[in-house]
Amino acid sequence: MKTIFITGASSGIGKATAKLFANKGWQVIATMRNPEKETELAQIDKTALYALDVTNKEQIESTVTQVLTDFDSVDVVLNNAGYGLMGVFEATCIDQIQRQFQTNLFGLMEITRAFLPHYRKKKSGLFINVSSVGGFSTYPFTSLYHASKWAVEGFSESLSYELRELGIQIKLIEPGAVKTDLGSRSMEIAMPNNFPDYGESVQKFMSAMQSLDRTPATSEIIAKGIYDATVDGKSQLRYPLGDGQEIFDLRKKLGDDGFIEMTQSKFFG
Repeated sequence: MKTIFITGASSGIGKATAKLFANKGWQVIATMRNPEKETELAQIDKTALYALDVTNKEQIESTVTQVLTDFDSVDVVLNNAGYGLMGVFEATCIDQIQRQFQTNLFGLMEITRAFLPHYRKKKSGLFINVSSVGGFSTYPFTSLYHASKWAVEGFSESLSYELRELGIQIKLIEPGAVKTDLGSRSMEIAMPNNFPDYGESVQKFMSAMQSLDRTPATSEIIAKGIYDATVDGKSQLRYPLGDGQEIFDLRKKLGDDGFIEMTQSKFFG
């Protein structure tokens, strides 16, 4: 029986992935900040819940140590925990910026670092890092979220070279629009109350967002994509999912400058 370790498993993509892998016969290690509040996953066979806040380095170290004591081997680590910071960059404070990167990037790095000795010892292992369509394309007023996801992309691609020589693989999951709570519980908005110069642009952006013709994928669809990427045996790095594939192809077709001009026109006319 193979084992997968999942961060951010209390909801959305993480929870759907935990349920799918358990249904496929895997041992699932589902981590979240408050596992005592999780009732559904706790009832699923071969699913173990652990407390983990990916912004807490000491807890990362202690939880991974405990997991590797409790289980003989971990085969896949799914770095899924994350949230979005949206709004006017000038309206953000350093605490918001640090939290965005601590959750989306530094936590992912520390989880990776914590499992590397285990993977090196057994000369195998797979890291799956949940990035986003926002890791290779951008929207206005989402600069810090995009910065964190572009960093995940660069980190993962570069690290994949050095780890492949050790029998360790990295894959990137790049979902497009997803029906999760990213827009509520997992979204923070920096309001431009003290920066009226941005007001008109923000209104144009919000109106354009409401008129976008996008059909969000469900968390279950993304979970299936994660499972398929796990078992396909390919050396492929990037997996655009949902309408992420369409956006990936469009950016490739238009080129960087063409894509940027299209986006500018779409949101601001």
